[in-house]
Amino acid sequence: MHEASPPVAPPASLVIARPAAQAQQLVLLFHGFGADERDMEPLGRSLAAEFEQACVVSVRSPEACAAGRGYQWFDVRGVTQANRAERVAQAMPAFLGAIRHWQRETATTVAQTALVGFSQGGIMALESTRDREAPAGRVAAIGARFALLPTRASAGTTLHLLHGKRDPVMPYALTVEAAEHLVRLGADVTADVLPFVGHEAGPEVARCLLQRLRTYVPLRVWREAMAADPGTPGDDGHFH
Repeated sequence: MHEASPPVAPPASLVIARPAAQAQQLVLLFHGFGADERDMEPLGRSLAAEFEQACVVSVRSPEACAAGRGYQWFDVRGVTQANRAERVAQAMPAFLGAIRHWQRETATTVAQTALVGFSQGGIMALESTRDREAPAGRVAAIGARFALLPTRASAGTTLHLLHGKRDPVMPYALTVEAAEHLVRLGADVTADVLPFVGHEAGPEVARCLLQRLRTYVPLRVWREAMAADPGTPGDDGHFH
């Protein structure tokens, strides 16, 4: 059971749920451009209801949006394929710092951590795994993309790519391209294109993500199980 009144979070975060006992999982949500931590609260509540032993936190970007409303992980004015990765890299230290803060706060490990990012937040989540030691065991990107496609698979991390086919902001073809590239690299990845969904992280996206987190057995777990026993590993209903 979750506490009725969770401890007050730092100003830039919203604690959606925190178990009374030691958290077994940490779920961090990251909003899109021009939004704030409240925008990811409905999705966070869906995740908290499913994973009762998880600490679920929606993190606000530290940078006010240049457009005048909400917050941004990086400025999109004049952004191009050539400069996007540099802008993401400039924002990455603060992004990784927020992850490390909540891992310390909840005494959870990288393997126990899941990142869920929408749009710009999804770009940051994906880029946190690119050609580096990833900060989380699971990373879900909704309506997002890599700034640059990785050159190697992120060992020990499962990537879940979710994209609305009707997305007018971030073409779903970017997710298809990324998934095909990741498979060629030998990465552990799932990709779902939702036919009647736009640029959003609504109920249909939540259902799809929950199914992935509940039922998908990470590739590393399969490999470990097969190395120890040729039988099929069980699934405990939680992300690994």
